[in-house]
Amino acid sequence: MARKAKTRRTSPAAEDLTEPEAAAELERLASEIAKHDRAYYQDDAPTISDADYDALRQRNAAIEARFPALVRADSPSKRLGAAPSDKFAKVRHRVAMLSLDNAFADDDITSFVDRIRRFLGLPAEEQITMTAEPKIDGLSSSLRYERGRFVLGATRGDGSEGEDVTRNLMTLDDIPKHVRGMPDVFEVRGEVYMSHADFTAMNERQAAAGKPLFANPRNAAAGSLRQLDPEVTRRRPLRFFAYTWGEVSKLPGVRQSEIYAALKSWGFPTNPLWRLCDTADELLAFYHDIERQRADLDYDIDGVVYKVDRLDWQERLGFVSRAPRWAIAHKFPPQQAQTVLEDIDIQVGRTGVLTPVAKLKPITVGGVVVSNATLHNEEEIARKDVRIGDTVVVQRAGDVIPQIVRVILERRPRGAKAYGFPDRCPACGSHAVREVDEKTGKAEAARRCTGGLICPAQAVERLKHFVSRHAFDIEGLGATYLETLHEEGLLKDPSDIFRLPERAEDVDRVLKKRRQELSELRAEAKDAGGDASAKKTAAKKSKARDEGKLIQNLMAAIEARREIGLDRFIFALGIPHVGETTARLLARNFGTLDELRKSMKGEAALEDLDSIGGIGETMANEIVEFFREPHNIEVIDRLAKKVTATPLEQAKADSPVSGKTVVFTGTLEKMTRNEAKARAESLGAKVAGSVSAKTDIVVAGPGAGSKLKQAQALGVQVLDEDGWLALIGKA
Repeated sequence: MARKAKTRRTSPAAEDLTEPEAAAELERLASEIAKHDRAYYQDDAPTISDADYDALRQRNAAIEARFPALVRADSPSKRLGAAPSDKFAKVRHRVAMLSLDNAFADDDITSFVDRIRRFLGLPAEEQITMTAEPKIDGLSSSLRYERGRFVLGATRGDGSEGEDVTRNLMTLDDIPKHVRGMPDVFEVRGEVYMSHADFTAMNERQAAAGKPLFANPRNAAAGSLRQLDPEVTRRRPLRFFAYTWGEVSKLPGVRQSEIYAALKSWGFPTNPLWRLCDTADELLAFYHDIERQRADLDYDIDGVVYKVDRLDWQERLGFVSRAPRWAIAHKFPPQQAQTVLEDIDIQVGRTGVLTPVAKLKPITVGGVVVSNATLHNEEEIARKDVRIGDTVVVQRAGDVIPQIVRVILERRPRGAKAYGFPDRCPACGSHAVREVDEKTGKAEAARRCTGGLICPAQAVERLKHFVSRHAFDIEGLGATYLETLHEEGLLKDPSDIFRLPERAEDVDRVLKKRRQELSELRAEAKDAGGDASAKKTAAKKSKARDEGKLIQNLMAAIEARREIGLDRFIFALGIPHVGETTARLLARNFGTLDELRKSMKGEAALEDLDSIGGIGETMANEIVEFFREPHNIEVIDRLAKKVTATPLEQAKADSPVSGKTVVFTGTLEKMTRNEAKARAESLGAKVAGSVSAKTDIVVAGPGAGSKLKQAQALGVQVLDEDGWLALIGKA
């Protein structure tokens, strides 16, 4: 069913966003970047390319630059990496382990050198010497030495706090355990990595043992270092390059290059390719020389790092946000190769988006065997005129996700036909539609299955979302159990969760079988002996005691969620673009599930949603479309028979701000913007995103700009945060 509602383009530029849209986009970016940080830093399994990740951060920075009052407490610009895993003890870095800003073009490096010259006030003739070295693609680690003895090793984590992996780092031959002539305290920092030759040999051993292969050397190195059993790490061929330092009691030099020399003299491996460069031209010459050598190196690199050599200049330059002013990473462009496109496979994601995946004749790109590549969407296929049988140029964008760059037309086989993108979901047969903007007549790039809650391709991911912490929060029903119950036919849609207590015996049988399978998969060949046998015996006794409680606890958790707040119910449905805040807005404005459904069927549905502050046009379209899809309504009907969605606490009708329209602008210092909005709405106020003649109160914090001026021009009451708190304190 094609959407008739108006739409905007999916990613408007920062300068085109309104303040409410900017706030919503910053919320989305904070969540998405945090997810990718966890995948990279905690799980060692990145799901997007470096280039795409950098684009997300650059978009976040652009929006924050235009709307400084909207910078969030959890902004990606305020953090680095991800929190350390609970598997390891935590280590607080006494000197933060920061990342570097990135450069992608030669002009960026010229600008970098010019900025340093201006910041330090150096004359044009003064030489700015820098170190230049390959940027190793591994896992950043810190090694603490006290009186020359290695006492503590940690991962970077979120930059402030990492994981204690001392015992694992002790197993690396490249890391000295005792060092003569070192200052009393010295933290050596560098990169743990795996060579290409060692990676290939290890994967051959994995294949021979019937075990999963590692995707690339970086993931293999990170996963090997973060093993709970150091003996596993010892068997993995890990290496180390030292390149900087953390806390020190004394530095053995006044230049970066002198510290490198000291590290090497103490027995730490340093990259032999590093150089001193005196000009931007020399830096670029070094960069392009390393770029040419890249394919011949026995380890992965993704660029070159430049650092000001003089340490006193480094100290004067200092830091900005999460990166030093005196260093920068010059990233390489993606690597490329040619191969044949053998087929195009359509995959369906959690939100129903149909994504074409190119099935390629396997080819090695940058040391990794590539057999799949993303084609993004049907517009991309048409624009590049990609056809099955074509010879194509493939690149690893950011060295993670392969992409097809172009077709080599002179090698196209005779009879190759233009690809016809399906208009029905390959998983459930429902219509797959592209939204159309009535103003421009242009369709969106993504085609989406309208099957919603009944599409099997979306089912498991939707079920995971449904039981997640901020939705129904059903403890014990994790991803593995959901997947298993779905495979066995016990779970097809969310309403089936509340039928599980009626089939407790079947659930118990299925999950016991799955646990046994997982246990066998995890059982690896380990050293035999009494201790191992004792551990196995103890584990069996513990399992016998706990096995009976699992199903009992799971069923109790399900029963406990038969009554749930309407906002959580709405959020759990997984409506595209509808997060917790929007779900709360819908629950508060419509009161009951029946009223929400009734309103969404009406002709004025979009107008009803547009009148709610914080809900934009694109979001309104998604909500209306969701409730007008019959499949979704069928699932909601079944769910409503099993669960009671309770209304939120009603807003006060007799408060000082009841019925008034309030606009918040600037920075709030005593509460978050979301807290302020929620409090205002609970007191019966309507929170709007823009100032108009209908606005009653503008709450202006530091940094308030055009909205404050507009309020003053219209004669609207303006309060600072303390004035606002005093006013609502009377409620």
